[in-house]
Amino acid sequence: MGGSGNQVSDPPAISMDPPRLKARLYQVWKGRNKFVCGGRLVFGPDASSVLLSTFLIGAPALVFCMDTLLGISEANYLYGHVVLIVGLLLTVLDLIFLYMTAARNPGIVPRNTRPPEAESVSSSLTSMEWVNSATPDLKLPRTKDVFVNGYTIRVKYCDTCLLYRPPRASHCSICNNCVQRFDHHCPWVGQCIGVRNYRTFILFVSTSTLLCLYVFTFSLLDLLKEPGPVLRTMSEDVISVILVFYCFISVWFVGGLSVFHLYLMCTNQTTYENFRYRYDKKENPYNRGMVKNLKEIFFSKTVPSLVNFREWVTEEDDLFAESITRKFGGEIIKPNGKIIDLELGLHGKDGKAVPNILQNLDYSGIDESLKKDKGGKISSDPYFFHSDDKEGKYE
Repeated sequence: MGGSGNQVSDPPAISMDPPRLKARLYQVWKGRNKFVCGGRLVFGPDASSVLLSTFLIGAPALVFCMDTLLGISEANYLYGHVVLIVGLLLTVLDLIFLYMTAARNPGIVPRNTRPPEAESVSSSLTSMEWVNSATPDLKLPRTKDVFVNGYTIRVKYCDTCLLYRPPRASHCSICNNCVQRFDHHCPWVGQCIGVRNYRTFILFVSTSTLLCLYVFTFSLLDLLKEPGPVLRTMSEDVISVILVFYCFISVWFVGGLSVFHLYLMCTNQTTYENFRYRYDKKENPYNRGMVKNLKEIFFSKTVPSLVNFREWVTEEDDLFAESITRKFGGEIIKPNGKIIDLELGLHGKDGKAVPNILQNLDYSGIDESLKKDKGGKISSDPYFFHSDDKEGKYE
């Protein structure tokens, strides 16, 4: 009798991998930003201050326009309507620039999920300060040098974003992000001022100055045009008196801010650089002359965003996994990219568990050999150069 021709097939393998959890990047972003309209609008953590600024701008302007409208007579019909329309336009423009500044990505630099490989960073072992982070086995220099416009610019390593900051970038402790061409964090806007919203910030401050001067001038004219003693006129027109004093105080603040930023634009500096006296004893490598500097601010294209907050990310991408190491010591990142979780064991870059027989091996000798070339010298990175002469370097 012949055996049966049917063969028993193995049951399909059941994947033990956890399901891929999808989410928008803005939903799992590590920074302190607040997102509106599905991540299309990016506010700072203190976004409520925008409402305060709206009230401080809109309320006096609205009172001025209502007072002007009620004071229009047949004698000054055209004059009154022109003053009213111009006041409304300045108010609307000021609020538009305010919200454009507050709701735009200022130039956030995307974070790294893990520190750069030590093999990709070269440094002088005798003269460099090492990064002191939660990765004790990973040797990274605190700073490195890059070339910009023929000048050597020193950039620093960000322990939070796990990257070397681009030139002129800085980490905002309030928003918890590295920002391109970081100027400052504005409490009135509730947002960082960076490369992507500096233009609208300047327009907002300038329009605020013009609006203050406009309301102050015409409120004062309303007081002076009335016949009789000034004190009696002031007692009869309390609204104009309040607007005069309010705008007089405000114009010193916004006007001084406008003049200060005009100086910064003409010399191509940021507030952060100016307050740190960055170019007092060194030549500014970004200064190309007043005309070109102003052209760069007002007539150049907006720098595209480096982060797409609406893109889909997965749990396996590890774009949003909080670094347990820095908070609770829950995992240790090895220089070869493997992650040791104190509860789950050793995992590689692909997230799969490493066999027990391989977990206790000492890779230190291999790592040290990979860092050296055939001649026994440490490999060099083309973006580094080390010299004992520190002149001509910018941090």
